[in-house]
Amino acid sequence: MLLLALDQGTTSTRAMVFDQAGRALARAQREHRQIYPQPGWVEHDPLEIWAAAQAVLSDALAQGIDRRQIGALGLTNQRETVVVWERATGRPIHNALVWQDTRTAADIAALVAHGGQDRFRAQTGLPLATYFSGTKLAWLLDHVPGARQQAAAGDLLFGTMDSWLIWNLTGGPRGGRHLTDVTNAGRTQLLNIHTLAWDAELLRLLAVPRLGLPEVRASSEVYGEVAASVAGGALAGLPVAGALGDQQAALFGQTCFAPGEAKNTYGTGCFLLLNTGPAPVPSANGLLTTLGYQLVGQQPVYALEGSLAITGALVQWLRDNLGLIANAAEIEPLARSVSDNGGVYFVPAFSGLYAPYWKDAARGVIAGLTRYATKAHLARAALEATAYQTRDVLEAMRRDAAASGGALDLSALKVDGGMVFNELLMQFQADQLGVPVIRPRVAETTALGAAYAAGLAVGAWRGLDDLRANWGEDRRWTPALPAAERDRLYAQWQKAVTRTFDWVE
Repeated sequence: MLLLALDQGTTSTRAMVFDQAGRALARAQREHRQIYPQPGWVEHDPLEIWAAAQAVLSDALAQGIDRRQIGALGLTNQRETVVVWERATGRPIHNALVWQDTRTAADIAALVAHGGQDRFRAQTGLPLATYFSGTKLAWLLDHVPGARQQAAAGDLLFGTMDSWLIWNLTGGPRGGRHLTDVTNAGRTQLLNIHTLAWDAELLRLLAVPRLGLPEVRASSEVYGEVAASVAGGALAGLPVAGALGDQQAALFGQTCFAPGEAKNTYGTGCFLLLNTGPAPVPSANGLLTTLGYQLVGQQPVYALEGSLAITGALVQWLRDNLGLIANAAEIEPLARSVSDNGGVYFVPAFSGLYAPYWKDAARGVIAGLTRYATKAHLARAALEATAYQTRDVLEAMRRDAAASGGALDLSALKVDGGMVFNELLMQFQADQLGVPVIRPRVAETTALGAAYAAGLAVGAWRGLDDLRANWGEDRRWTPALPAAERDRLYAQWQKAVTRTFDWVE
C-alpha cells in the first residue's frame, strides 16, 4: 500500500507519496505568495493555496504512481493560520491571517491587562500572544463588513488551514466535512486541552461564535473521501484519514512516541517538541503545553513545545530583502568563509519573540557590529541565531521537566526540515546543546508523519512499533566546542536578546 501526504506549509504546499517502509517515491511542490499589507501583517490567499494543493496532488501522481495502490491521504499544515469562508460558496471573506501576523497585539494587550499573560494557560496550555488563532478569528469577524451577521446566521465556516483543505477535499459546498484534529484545534486558544472540546468561556471572551467552528476529531481516523471534483477526479473516493499540525506531524514522523523523546524542525520557524506522555505538563518557563497527537479511540498524547518564529525565514530575508545571497544554498559557503561570527549577533524578532520570552513588542536587532564585520559574519550570525534560539528553548524545557518531578536528560536531538542539510548549522547546534544532533534517512518527517497517521487509520501498519522500525539514522553531528567557549558565546547571545525587548511602544 502507498500513502499520499499533503503538506501545506507557510511558504509552499507539497504532496509526497510514501511506501510502507517510509520511503518517498514521489514529491511535488509549489510556493504561494506572502502578502504584507502593513508592517507586522502577514496574509495568504486561501484560494491560491487550494489551487496549489490540487496541482501538487496531480503532479505527484504523474510521477509513475499507480493510483490504485494508494490507500489513504494524510494532511499536515501550518498551524494557527486562520481562514473564514462562506458555507454556500466556499469563497473566503478575506485573506487568511498567518500565524506570524501581529495585528491583534492591542487585543492581546487588553486581555493581558485583565488577568495576565497566562490567564488562559490552565485551559489551553498557551500564553496570550498574537501567535494563536482566536484573536485572529475575532479580528476577521469584526473587520470584514457583515461578517458578524453572517456568522450569527450560520453562513460562515472558520478554522485553521487543515479545516479549509479537508472541507474542500471532501466536496466543499457540496457536502464537504468541516473538521479539525486535536493538534490544530489546540493551537487556536479556544480548545480546552483537557476535555478536547471548544471552551465556552474562551469563546465568549474572545468573541468567536461556536456555530462556525469545526468538529474536533482524532489525528488518525477516516474523516471522509476525496470528492470527484478534486484534482481532475484522479483521487475520487480516496479516504482522507489523518491530520496533524505540522510540528506534531514531524514529532509523529520522527517516531517520538515515548515520553522524553524530542525532535526539532527547522523550517520557516523552528519548533522543538518533547513528548510528555498522557498527561499535560504545565510550563513555568515560557513553553507551550500542547497536544502531540491522538489515535482514534485512544487517549491523547501531550508535548512541551518551544516555538521560534524566524529561523529559515531569516535566510529568506537575507536573500529577498537585503540581496546578501542569491539563493538559500549560498549562505553556508558564505558563513564558512569566516572562522567565527566576528562578535556579531542577530536576533530575528521580526514579529516579536516567541518561546521562551513571549514579547510581542520585541523587534529584530543586529548587535556587536564593528568595522571588522563583513557580510560573511552577518551570514554566520544569522545561522547561529537558530542554534542559540533552540538552546533557549531546551534550557526552558529542562527547567520545566525538573519542576514536574522528572529530569530531562536529553541524550540526543532528532532534527528535520529544510535547514538540516546545512552542515555548518547542524555542527554549531550540536556544539551549543552539548549533545549529538541526528538527521534521519527521511528528512521530510512532516509529510511522513501525515502519511503515517493516515496509514494507521486504514490498516497499513499494525501499530507504532511498525513505524519505529522504519526510522533510520542518516547523519550525526557530535559536539566539538569546549564547554567554556560554548557558554561564553551563549552569554553574549542572551545579552543581545535583551536589546530587542520593548522596542515597540
